[in-house]
Amino acid sequence: MRPLITCLLLGPLLHAAPPAADGPANPPATATPVDVVQRDAALEQLLSERESPAALQRSIDKARKAGVSEQAIFEARFLFLVDGHDDDGIAGLLPDFTRLSATFKIEDSGIFAAREDWLAVGEYLKALTALKQGDKTAFKQHITEAFWLSPQQGAAFAPHIERLRLEEAMRAVRIDFDARFKTINAEGSQSLKKIIGGNKALLLHFWSPWSDGSEAGMPDFTITARALTARGVAVASILPEGGEKILKDAAGSIKDLGATPPGAWLIDDDGRPLLRRLRVRGFPTMVLVGLDGTILFNGDPTDESLWVALRKIDPAIRRPLLGDGDPAP
Repeated sequence: MRPLITCLLLGPLLHAAPPAADGPANPPATATPVDVVQRDAALEQLLSERESPAALQRSIDKARKAGVSEQAIFEARFLFLVDGHDDDGIAGLLPDFTRLSATFKIEDSGIFAAREDWLAVGEYLKALTALKQGDKTAFKQHITEAFWLSPQQGAAFAPHIERLRLEEAMRAVRIDFDARFKTINAEGSQSLKKIIGGNKALLLHFWSPWSDGSEAGMPDFTITARALTARGVAVASILPEGGEKILKDAAGSIKDLGATPPGAWLIDDDGRPLLRRLRVRGFPTMVLVGLDGTILFNGDPTDESLWVALRKIDPAIRRPLLGDGDPAP
């Protein structure tokens, strides 16, 4: 199955008009039908490669031998980095984009249906470069132009805008550790201060038993929470306040984790919910909080930036994998 952004980019080509009744255009005079088949197969493999950078390079080498253009190879590298959420790698493509733009040919493209789609990539690369340099004005200018040139690539562009706005909002947030929350699997309430204790930081895990993402990610969360607790990071899972039904289902989910589920399991305050203050829009979401109450990370649990933030707290922290040690029972 193609990754989402690949499908969006290839959409115009995959749904292009069929060839004329007299058959497809003849291949170039220098190419035999076998050459064309080999080239197209190599290009298809290249565009679909997501295993690893090494695997991508092997596909690139094979594509070059088959006669795939450098422009199409660049496009494949772009897709690989976008699907891998490698913003630094994407921004690093700008010099190659500039060089290839001088010889751009729409017929050499593996993914674009119009020149505007190609130009949008250039604006996107410039936007990420500006974002990396902290130039918000330039970022807004280039990302807006990218949207204008190629709206169908918006799935790649929009997350950067959302992330920038979230980071700006989080700079003004300070968590009150004296705040108390009702617990799901125990009587009474707990303060965040008590949960942190003598630890180095607090990781908040926003979840819901009604979220497919939360349920699917629970094994990974469980082993991660145990690993972080062992390294001095307190963990608290926050359930949105929602009445008896969600509370009952949440209790069942926690029970499935065994006799000692990791961390604290809390119910959000319906009067002043953390979920709203931290702009949590989906489940699961992780929020890393420093001892001064500042937000060090807010986002998807799979985002590598979470682990970058955690390693700033303790360089020895590593991302555990299912199967490391004793995973969730």
